[in-house]
Parts: sequence; C-alpha cells; structure tokens
Amino acid sequence: MLGYLFLAVAIATEVVATTFLKFTSGDNPKWWAFVIVVVGYVASFFALSLALGRGVPLGIAYAIWSAVGVAAIAIISWVFFKESLTWVQIAGLVLVIGGVGLLELGAKHPA
Repeated sequence: MLGYLFLAVAIATEVVATTFLKFTSGDNPKWWAFVIVVVGYVASFFALSLALGRGVPLGIAYAIWSAVGVAAIAIISWVFFKESLTWVQIAGLVLVIGGVGLLELGAKHPA
C-alpha cells in the first residue's frame, strides 16, 4: 500500500512540473518556473522509484503514472489556461483511464 502512496506523490509532482512548463516558454519565460519544473521532475522520478521498490509492478506504475498525469494536465490546461478540450478528447481520456484500470484489474497481486 505504501508503494501506491509513493506513486500518488510521483503523479502529483509530475503534474506540478508539467503544469509549470507553461511558464518557461513564450516571450517572457519565468526563471522560477524552471526551478519548479526541475525539482518537480526529480521528485517525481524519485517517488516513482520508491513506488517500484515497495512492490508496485513497473508496467502498472508507469501506466497509472502516465495516464493520470495526461488526464490531469488536460484538465488543468482547460481550466487554468483556457485550452480546448473537445468531447472527442474527453472520450480519449476516459478510454486511457479505463485501459489503465483494466491493466490494474487484470494484474496478479500477491495475497
């Protein structure tokens, strides 16, 4: 169970880092955003490695990490940056999350 807590931390820090990438681009990049991005990605990979070390299978961990991250970034981009999110894209996100759910459901867990 501790492995999944580390996985949640990995997801959260990756989502923060990816969100702040928005502030590192354009005509007026913010220096502090680069710091958040680097620290966030380092923390994310560190937490992901801890999740793997606590028994979360690599395929499951990466699938959950990437799918939840993609969905969260799409929603954050829509809410905070007013980027488009069509019904087709929403359906794709639902399918991605559903696919990860099926991977987890089909995994063999020790008793």
